Amino acid sequence: MEQENKTFLQRISHFLFDPFDKQILFCVLVIYIMSLFLLYSADGQDFHQLTRKTVYTVLGFIMIWGVAKIRPQFLANFALPAYVVGVFLLILVHLFGITVNGSTRWISLGITRIQPSEIMKIALPMLLAWYFHRYENNIRWHHYLYATLMILIPVGLILKQPDLGTAALIMASGLFIIFFAGLPWKVIFSFIFLAIISLPLFWRYGMHDYQRRRVLTLLDPEQDKLGAGYHILQSMTAIGSGGFWGKGWLNGTQNNLNYIPESTTDFIFAVFGEEFGFIGNCLLLLMYALIIARGLRIAAKANTLYGQLIAASLTMTLFCYAFVNMGMVSGILPVVGVPLPLVSYGGTATLSVMLMIAILMGIANDSSDKNRS
Repeated sequence: MEQENKTFLQRISHFLFDPFDKQILFCVLVIYIMSLFLLYSADGQDFHQLTRKTVYTVLGFIMIWGVAKIRPQFLANFALPAYVVGVFLLILVHLFGITVNGSTRWISLGITRIQPSEIMKIALPMLLAWYFHRYENNIRWHHYLYATLMILIPVGLILKQPDLGTAALIMASGLFIIFFAGLPWKVIFSFIFLAIISLPLFWRYGMHDYQRRRVLTLLDPEQDKLGAGYHILQSMTAIGSGGFWGKGWLNGTQNNLNYIPESTTDFIFAVFGEEFGFIGNCLLLLMYALIIARGLRIAAKANTLYGQLIAASLTMTLFCYAFVNMGMVSGILPVVGVPLPLVSYGGTATLSVMLMIAILMGIANDSSDKNRS
């Protein structure tokens, strides 16, 4: 009887926990726990955003548990429909979207609202990975051209919202796929050269006035301390004042005096740096580094080209989002509307990152199953 009970408990344990990659799960849980303390502090010691984030995070873990059991080859069947739905929703944003702070990025669903650009974080890499996997043994130059067109459609729609930061990062997620699919280096260097010489035209005709101000403010934030430079100066002050050990939880003066703008979303890293200091920043960076390292290892061991491409792209996309957010808050990159993955408040953003992690775990499970068989 004791042996039967032990076997039954082992089966239950395998059923509940086998879908999860242990290293990624540990890192996600650590980041989530830190985000709870941060949101409570950044939101003026109120439970509203913390409660909503917890609901979305729990839904995210349920989604991970379900999606991680699905073979990536089956998920590939949804790549084209997801992309089409994402583009359709981006078009609806321009027709019926909700405008906040001068940007139209959301669609209202009554009880909540969604940000379709978050869907494209996953739909675009899935489509491109499926596309190159389909022509795995016969990839030609025109396949790279068609893939570029697939990238430009959603990126152009997101640029019109306007949302330069998200557009650039979603473009990067697609370009990662093209790069890992074997784009020749001479083509890559040619595109880099064209991009560099096109910068004056992009500056003149491709950017809004407020985006140009952000770039100029990055170079000299002191020129407009109470205007365009306010965000960067306040966030840099908060991070610098945290020192090595930080001021302690709930003791951040910049945060408590409401000097940090968008403290629960884009600039939550400034709150973290002020209250937990350099040592806290290192812990957060370590968790992200472990997720990135594990994601790249999963990509390297994937059984199919689709698995390799989607795992590598999603991993590098997570890296870019974390790097860009921390960079803009630290004053080394222009201010763009990019949340800190798994930390910032936001339902759609949280679920999209969780879905990325779920797909990574699914690819890892598929590789493990093939190796065992």
